[in-house]
This record gives sequence, structure tokens and C-alpha cells, in this order.
Amino acid sequence: MPAFELGLWNAWIFMLPLIIISIFGARIFVKRGLEEKSGLTRREKILEGVYFVCMHLIVIASYAYSVFLPLKLGTAWFYIGLFIYLPGMIIEIMAMSAFATTPLDRPVTQGVYSFSRNPMYVGEFLINISISIACLSWIFFLVAVVVAILEHNIVVAEERFCLKKYGDAYREYMNRTPKWIGIPKSRKNK
Repeated sequence: MPAFELGLWNAWIFMLPLIIISIFGARIFVKRGLEEKSGLTRREKILEGVYFVCMHLIVIASYAYSVFLPLKLGTAWFYIGLFIYLPGMIIEIMAMSAFATTPLDRPVTQGVYSFSRNPMYVGEFLINISISIACLSWIFFLVAVVVAILEHNIVVAEERFCLKKYGDAYREYMNRTPKWIGIPKSRKNK
């Protein structure tokens, strides 16, 4: 069982920037109209509802747990976790920035979105994995896996929404950009 003690040098330090980004991100998502639920199948509406409830419970619980989860300072585990955390946080910030600065009538395709159609999810996964390593917490590892599975199921509905909203521009983007992470295919002039 992972250590459970209140302390200054606990995992909440890694979670704080994510909480701040999430607060600003919620406003951006509403602005872009991604809270819209039209076009979801019955199964997706159920999945989305389960995702919404589970994600909020998991996120709130993980934030609360991070206050009591000590970092393994001075160990190789801490530095490995930090090494994974920093790129995750950079991806998260760059994705949110690209999302916020793209005009509302165009899909987000620049910056880290040229390497992944879902960089916010990739960044979040890296952050959760890094915390599990830096604290040697199987609970945070489990959180990372459960969240990734839930998010994978939601991506299908989100992409269909983007296809409906942005049409061929988004279809072209899907054809050249990997879903999770990778090297984009080159654009071919037709």
C-alpha cells in the first residue's frame, strides 16, 4: 500500500498545474461549442454520461489523494517520473494554447495537434503515469489506465462531432495526423 501522509512535498505539487489548466480549459471548451451533445448515438450518450461521472469522481479523488501521497524525492523513481511529467505538462500547455488560439470556425490542427489529434489526452496520460512513478503508487497507475480507457471511448464521438462541424477540413486532418501520437503523413498535392 502506498504511503498516506499529509505533506508539503506530495503529489499535489504535480497536480496543481493540471488543476489550473483544467479550470481555464473548461472555459475554452464551452467557447468552442464542444459541450454540444447532438449527433451522439444512444450508446455514446450512455458512455459519455458514465465517462462524465467517472471522470469527475476519479479526478476529484486523485486530486484529494495527491495531497496525501508523498513524492519519492531523491530516488531514481522521482527523477524518472519528473522526466515523464515535464513533456506531459509541456504537451498539455501547448495543446491548450493551440486550442485557445485557433479560430472557432476551423479545426485545431497546428502545434502539437500536428503530431496527435488528441494531445491533451496524451499529455494527461503522461502526467498521471509520471505521478504514479514519482510516488511509486499503483493507485495512480490504475487511475492513468482507467482514464485512458474511458477517454479512448469518448474520442470516437468527439471525432464524429468534429467531422460534422468542420467537414472535409477535419477529414483531411484525420488522414494525415495520428490519433494518439506519431509522425504526420505528408500532405500530397492533388
